[in-house]
Amino acid sequence: MSSKFTDANSPWSSITGPNLGYVMEMYDIYQQSPEAIDPEFAELFKQYGSPLEIVEQPAAAAPSATANVAADKFGKVLAAVQLADAIRAHGHLASNIYPLNDRPKDASRLEPSAYGLTEQDLKEVPVSLLLPDAPSSIQNGLEAITYLRSLYTDKVAYEFSHIVQPQERSWIQSKIESGEVKPSLNAEKKKELLNLLTHVEGFEKFIHRTFVGQKRFSIEGLDTLVVLMDELVRLSETKENIMIGMAHRGRLNVLTHVLNKPYEMMFAGFAHVGDETFLPEDGSLKITKGWFGDVKYHMGAAYTSPAGTTIKLAYNPSHLEVVSPVVAGQTRAAQELTNQKGKPVIDSKKAYAILVHGDAAFPGQGVVTETLNFSRIPGYQTGGSIHVIANNLIGFTTEQYDSRSTHYSSDPAKGYEIPVIHVNADDPEAVVAVARLAFEYREKFGKDILIDLIGYRRYGHNEMDEPLVTNPLMYHGIHKHPTVRELYGRQLAGESIMTEDDVKKLDADTQKEMQEAYDRVKENSSHDANNQIPEAVLNGFPEVPTGVDKAVLTKLNEELLSWPADFSVFSKLARILKRREEPFAGKGKIDWAHAEVLAFGSILQEGNPIRLTGQDAQRGTFAHRHLVLHDDKTGNELVPLHHISDAKASFVVYNSPLSEAAILGYEYGYNVENEKALVIWEAQYGDFANMAQMMFDQFISASHAKWGQKSGLVMLLPHAYEGQGPEHSSARLERYLQMGGENNWTVANLSSAANYFHIMRRQAKMLGEDSIRPLIIVTPKSLLRHPLVGADVEDLTEGHFQTVIEQPGMGKETDKVERILFASGKMAIDLAERVKDGTGFEWAHIVRVEQLYPFPAEKIQAIVDRYPNAKELAWVQEEPQNMGSWTFAEPYLREIANGKPVNYHGRIKRSSPAEGDGEAHKAEQARILDGALAQS
Repeated sequence: MSSKFTDANSPWSSITGPNLGYVMEMYDIYQQSPEAIDPEFAELFKQYGSPLEIVEQPAAAAPSATANVAADKFGKVLAAVQLADAIRAHGHLASNIYPLNDRPKDASRLEPSAYGLTEQDLKEVPVSLLLPDAPSSIQNGLEAITYLRSLYTDKVAYEFSHIVQPQERSWIQSKIESGEVKPSLNAEKKKELLNLLTHVEGFEKFIHRTFVGQKRFSIEGLDTLVVLMDELVRLSETKENIMIGMAHRGRLNVLTHVLNKPYEMMFAGFAHVGDETFLPEDGSLKITKGWFGDVKYHMGAAYTSPAGTTIKLAYNPSHLEVVSPVVAGQTRAAQELTNQKGKPVIDSKKAYAILVHGDAAFPGQGVVTETLNFSRIPGYQTGGSIHVIANNLIGFTTEQYDSRSTHYSSDPAKGYEIPVIHVNADDPEAVVAVARLAFEYREKFGKDILIDLIGYRRYGHNEMDEPLVTNPLMYHGIHKHPTVRELYGRQLAGESIMTEDDVKKLDADTQKEMQEAYDRVKENSSHDANNQIPEAVLNGFPEVPTGVDKAVLTKLNEELLSWPADFSVFSKLARILKRREEPFAGKGKIDWAHAEVLAFGSILQEGNPIRLTGQDAQRGTFAHRHLVLHDDKTGNELVPLHHISDAKASFVVYNSPLSEAAILGYEYGYNVENEKALVIWEAQYGDFANMAQMMFDQFISASHAKWGQKSGLVMLLPHAYEGQGPEHSSARLERYLQMGGENNWTVANLSSAANYFHIMRRQAKMLGEDSIRPLIIVTPKSLLRHPLVGADVEDLTEGHFQTVIEQPGMGKETDKVERILFASGKMAIDLAERVKDGTGFEWAHIVRVEQLYPFPAEKIQAIVDRYPNAKELAWVQEEPQNMGSWTFAEPYLREIANGKPVNYHGRIKRSSPAEGDGEAHKAEQARILDGALAQS
């Protein structure tokens, strides 16, 4: 209904609801003190008068549904509008969203008396001012307020007033107030719901009874999480992929009832027998396994529905929320078409993510807000994720007052303008309705939305805990509380949809179904023999030819340095970049960044898409890369790699948000989903990777061994001691070497731009192969432009990646060599600067160990064997003795030395990575070099 105004051309003619209330409030102030409001408002009031038509109305007249308001009722109308707005904004505080009904409700802001209103006052307020889209049955203001309270304080509650865009708020408000969110299911749908709930509960009961004492992290108390996901799957039949991320609680039930993993496979895991016998023969279910394995409640799967939608549950460690950015990255990869040059083509309708969070973890773990921050950032947005807080009102044994400072666990989401819907998990029909609203919002606005599914946890943190020890009041209430299956069964019996006997029979039949599945498992005594490392992994990377024809490189270089005539590159940068023509004319060297862009271009021409991200990755932390050029007159961007000829794949480089954990998880997830993409994450400085350590520990280093999940992710970690203090000197190389095992990744510290070119091309050529593994490169800083690191064109046209490089000019007279020095990265170049062409150092040889893990022991052994008179081997490094690569390399060197001394030259053991004073650094660096190159 629309309001009746004094002037058809009035600016107030299109204003209704809360906005009208605000304008009325401003008009009220204007009447008392015109100077107290915005001058523009004052001018409008002066010209057009009141936002409402003021007419005299007989006191006995019946209240009207239109906006005719008597002059003496203006204040009451304003108060009524404020009351309606308060119900919308604060109704959730008085809502029935807690199944245990053990939380206080606050209705103080929803009472008419708080606004000086009586029921009679409300009856006289036009409906249109309070409820613009009111159902025809609402005849006066009192009925409108009663109706609003019924919508906003029931078993679904809403928070959306924090959203900035009015069209989003209006859409949500309209959905609620038109009654569309109210559950309306036919009898068949209700029977399906009860059947699903019976199987969800029955599965947990059967395991609890049959496999006593085994952990399963039961879903009970939040059974309708499966109902929610099931409804989202039903709504998503036009999607190609649904990506699900969740922690361990309820995972087994989701695997079974959302991804259709057979009961036999689930029970086989508990019975410790092989489960592959029971894998569906139609190929609809795919499960990967590593050779070392993981517990059953960390495992994932992929199921393809009859409609063709693939539902993927991501593998996840016990680090709760860390899977969220991984799944976001997988989703983005599933949305992108990367087989053509330029930027990838993104279709956010192809896939979306369902991210399930814990109520204690959601406000407690920073990776959550890091992930929420992706929602509207171009390089990371996925067109909206549906977030679900599986809210059991407790964290392990910790009550909410000890775990957060917010009213709701969902409150951090409001800072990102994400609508929040709270729903009582004991009302399955409300859960279905909320799923529909969330899905429709995501499809319409392309934004995240959050469902706070509020239930409880029927047992302790795991099924062996006794929660009464730490949370007695809560658990006395839980033990008396019926399950959602029982409650819904009673409801359907009360509605005469099913009889009580039907409900009991359904439960009994479900338990029989479970028992029959377990009986089939007991007949199978086989064990899956999957504890051997695959031969492709064990053998490691082969030597792959990675040279590129000179004509191809020459043309590529020319295209990278050719810009449109109307594009103005900053003159100083243009001169720097144009110097990249010189090596192809026989002058100068190809530096690190130049080698990188040539590698990228050739990789794109061979058909592998590239995605590079990191803080300031477009320019490069050290102003060396410049993959994105900016017109210094217009600010327009140009990406030269988008315009090279013969490219067969997409390229993007994004400056990332200022975070590491979620970013690295996102890139890992992207690479897992698009295994042919060369995905690269660059830390601004290598030690920033500390902030993402759990991603290295839980996913990147071990996912293949645990879950059979391959990754070819590349991580660039700037590392080298430049006398700038302990921060940003060390990438903590020792940590990645310590985690090296089973050929799980490659760790390199390079001293050659050519070798960087070749290792990147080698990585790209191995993508998608069984032997692929992640690549960690501790990249240079001062060496980025160092002439001894630079390459000739011929260095890129021939050969392959070299795991070791012998110092040019050294070790020629094999009989004279007494000491063989081993170094990597910057220290190798520091040594090279000292020895120059080797004159005067005939007694020594220097070997640059470019690949540290897997350690190239055989190649080093072959080098050492050439020097029969060598008396010692020595490792030289800039890092302290307890850091860097010494402790990793030492055992290998001692075996190679075969009894000869193996010595160390470097800093002593330290607690901090580097000196805080530049002069002290120089003196220590000189001492190390002097000692290493002093003839004994």
